[in-house]
Amino acid sequence: MTLFSKVVILEFKKIRDAVYEIPKSGAMRVPVRLYAGEALLKKMQEDRTLGQARNVAALPGIIEASMVMPDGHEGYGFPIGGVAAFSLEDGIVSPGGVGYDINCGVRLLTSTLSASEVQPRIKEIVAALFQNVPSGVGSKKIRVDERTLGEAVTRGAAWCVEQGYGVADDAEHCEENGAIAGADFSKTTPQARKRGMPQFGTLGSGNHFLEVQRVEKIFDAEAAKAFRLPEEGGVTVMIHCGSRGFGHQTCDDYIRVMLRASEKYGIALPDKELCCAPLKSQEAKDYFGAMNCAVNYAFCNRHVIAHWVRESFEQAFQKKHGDWEKMGLRTVYDVCHNIAKIEEHAVSGKNQRVCVHRKGATRAFWAGRPEIPSAYRSIGQPVIIPGTMETASYVLVGLPRAAETFASVCHGAGRVMSRHDAIRAFRGVSIQQEMAKRGITVQSVEPVTLAEEAGGAYKNVDDVVASVEQAGLARIVAKLVPLGVIKG
Repeated sequence: MTLFSKVVILEFKKIRDAVYEIPKSGAMRVPVRLYAGEALLKKMQEDRTLGQARNVAALPGIIEASMVMPDGHEGYGFPIGGVAAFSLEDGIVSPGGVGYDINCGVRLLTSTLSASEVQPRIKEIVAALFQNVPSGVGSKKIRVDERTLGEAVTRGAAWCVEQGYGVADDAEHCEENGAIAGADFSKTTPQARKRGMPQFGTLGSGNHFLEVQRVEKIFDAEAAKAFRLPEEGGVTVMIHCGSRGFGHQTCDDYIRVMLRASEKYGIALPDKELCCAPLKSQEAKDYFGAMNCAVNYAFCNRHVIAHWVRESFEQAFQKKHGDWEKMGLRTVYDVCHNIAKIEEHAVSGKNQRVCVHRKGATRAFWAGRPEIPSAYRSIGQPVIIPGTMETASYVLVGLPRAAETFASVCHGAGRVMSRHDAIRAFRGVSIQQEMAKRGITVQSVEPVTLAEEAGGAYKNVDDVVASVEQAGLARIVAKLVPLGVIKG
């Protein structure tokens, strides 16, 4: 039975600006900590977000707090925007704390092009991207058999580079260098492999997108320069996708494993969606082996899509500006959203290895952390926050205060309306026309996708990133606005 599931009125203790706490009660082992302004906090009370966060607080081995980022909304098990760290000694790992789209994430490409050069050709660029980047179930650009899939998801971005997709510099500017260790293909199921093979190198649907953007505002010139971002009026490209059916099936497979494991190890679940296994168990090790394959699958996905983005720009400009390298289409960074990772963090003043679950949350390390690429180590990690196709996206930089969230911030705007409700409230054709009036070219497989992902179905991303900055977790570096959008 769910411990906390209903929408209830709660008393919040204000810690500081944009930081609130719900004290421990009942079976909760730690408090719930919320990172949000007052308006966003109110939104969280309209669904199961806070109840789910309190459920997470009751799990074995949880450290410090069950946390919710400002884009938080209800999900499966953990709320989306949920963060929790667990002790390696008596803690757990839960597929519901990672999510179905394992390593859904974002890659940002910079460029030397200006919006004034791109805008007149944006329709050609969008058409080229739509043609060159597969969106559906079957990829027509790259085909893999089971053996090749195993190699790709074990080695990640390095495999892509060897196959002629992208360059080593891309992998060097990815979280985990584009390949997390510990991937074990033998721990994935035949069904996951069957779903993963035809979807390899595809954008996907839902909130996934490929977007050509204009740098509207630079807030931190020093960090922007370190991140190789263009000046105001310059152009970037953002790729938002994940592990497709391979990751979805892997999650589904291991939820069944973890339901049995929870019973086997006598774990009292506040909600079956939080089924889990002790981190020391074989079930946990198997899950990590399979999950890390899905993580690398997503890295590969974004890597090969970035390669086709470069080809599309060369095609649209007919090499007027030279090849992609002369256009400066280089990787700024590639970050994960849905993942569980073993990391070292300060706990009660002592460094300790813990298992950090980020469910719809972005890693945000500060200057000096060895996990950051050497080019950024003196400034901090680029934190990429995508908005919706009608609104801005942001680049931030991690700050030391993020130590209290185990180096985590939001991952996007966060939904306030289900896809079904959005379809009833918006019309895809109308959205496309309205975006065109604002100078934004958008193309999708079906108009209904535009209705599902309408800006009105999401929180205000400006408010979300402002909450992160007010809380002192990260600093805003740049604001990016759409010129052209591809939706799966």
